[in-house]
Amino acid sequence: MSSFSNPHYMYLFAMENGKKKLAYGQSPDDALEILRLRLTDDEMAQIKPHDYVKISQRKLQEYVHELG
Repeated sequence: MSSFSNPHYMYLFAMENGKKKLAYGQSPDDALEILRLRLTDDEMAQIKPHDYVKISQRKLQEYVHELG
């Protein structure tokens, strides 16, 4: 099955320190699971899983200053 059949989106999750963490997936939950693969438990604890914004790739430049 082609990966194009299942669309993926970009999500910006709020963090405890006021910054945002960029994630990519089919849904917010999927994006968090992908983050869990590459972040430590301490880093994941900083992410607010229910505080996110779905963004398009075109608008990513508007949020770069918020990434942490």
